Amino acid sequence: MPPVTEEQRAALDDVLAAGPKVRRLAHQFERAGHELYLVGGSVRDALMGRLGHDLDYTTSARPDEIEALVRKVTHAVWDVGRAFGTIACRITEDDGTDWQVEITTFRADTYADHTRKPDVVFGDHLGGDLVRRDFTVNAMALRTTDGALLDPFGGLGDLRAEVIRTPAAAELSFSDDPLRMMRAARFTSQLGFRPDPDVVRAMTQMASRITIVSAERIRDELVKLLLTDNPRPGLDLLVQTGIADIVLPELPALRMERDEHNRHKDVYEHTLTVLDQAIELERLRGHEPDIVNRLAAVFHDIGKPRTRRFEPGGKVSFHHHDVVGAKMAAKRMQALHFSSEETKAVATLVELHLRFHGYAEGEWTDSAVRRYVRDAGDQLERLHILTRSDCTTRNQRKAQNLRRAYEELEWRIDELAQREELNAIRPDLDGTQIMELLGIPEGREVGQAYRFLMELRMEEGPLGQERATRELLAWWAERHPGDGATASGAPAAGGDD
Repeated sequence: MPPVTEEQRAALDDVLAAGPKVRRLAHQFERAGHELYLVGGSVRDALMGRLGHDLDYTTSARPDEIEALVRKVTHAVWDVGRAFGTIACRITEDDGTDWQVEITTFRADTYADHTRKPDVVFGDHLGGDLVRRDFTVNAMALRTTDGALLDPFGGLGDLRAEVIRTPAAAELSFSDDPLRMMRAARFTSQLGFRPDPDVVRAMTQMASRITIVSAERIRDELVKLLLTDNPRPGLDLLVQTGIADIVLPELPALRMERDEHNRHKDVYEHTLTVLDQAIELERLRGHEPDIVNRLAAVFHDIGKPRTRRFEPGGKVSFHHHDVVGAKMAAKRMQALHFSSEETKAVATLVELHLRFHGYAEGEWTDSAVRRYVRDAGDQLERLHILTRSDCTTRNQRKAQNLRRAYEELEWRIDELAQREELNAIRPDLDGTQIMELLGIPEGREVGQAYRFLMELRMEEGPLGQERATRELLAWWAERHPGDGATASGAPAAGGDD
């Protein structure tokens, strides 16, 4: 093992001295005769100088013993996976510092050939626990009693070389837990490290084994990858090894061959560039990493392979790829068990991502701007980000014109919003008022009248109740000539006084 630098040693000592209550927790395990080690990402991040407030420990104690010992330090204790040996707690120091702590019994997880659930076997020593961990940089442990760094698999050297490597043979590691193949992609992005050739080879050869992992675990790992600062390398690794063909097949499908005249761009590379730009816009516009925004960027063009047509003259078209892509995005997200809210939001963004181009090509009326806002609904800010990110042309004049056009559209939206409360566009009369004016009960005709008023509102802006009433009665009279007065006593428009 290479020597620990002075800065790294100081960082490790700081972790051990995290706070009086954290130190008391370690003393409880020592008094009870149990080994306790800081392990995994906590040690890795401390060595990299970026430890947060999450602490992961492994111990010889069994789950019930862990809980009993932890409760001597804090009452904020919960069971995050007792069957897997894990008890969690929150430790709040007197200075207000909060530590999120997970303590897990030494263990080894393995999958049978055709199961989606890992078998859990509790172990009795640290070595067996470390060898089952995903990568060497996560297989280092810091003994809480004396601060010794235990690194049996060369994790410190790999950390310095910025390499993703498995403690055991990659084939054995990925066979034990196939999800580690996706974690290799995530750490490639999260840490900025490169995967060892043996890791890439094993991922390629064993890609089909990912099918035994549950959709929920695959989804969670994909989310972690997409929420890194730079998802592109990890996504590229999933595509390169064939794992994306199974977990996210719409992405590698974008690697369509160019036509002989190069009349359409590489949709796969375009998609990754859109994702890069969406992440940058998130930051510039003051947003936290947003999985809906990032999934929309990944999915926005997935309808292109199904809609590609070679037109006369060598041109290539993708008519309706926005609508087709929205349905495909929803289907994939449902298969990965995303929430209905996330699925609906992403599908809406994919379906609307081309709408702006009509604005860039010609003047929009106020009614068109209102419809844009209405159709985007609560996804308007995300639509701004996606649409702006979708401009990847190298033609600087075209790119500048598109940016200027979208800035104008956003300005017009803001202007109309100040005048008309665009965030809550609705007719000037509600359903109850419509029924009273027309003398009709709840039913289809109320909905038709509401939609008529909504269309009028979209076209002309706020009408006021007086004019909305006149317009509604005139519309009703055209549909029901000779009906006479309404139940409210108002004469039907166009009738005798």
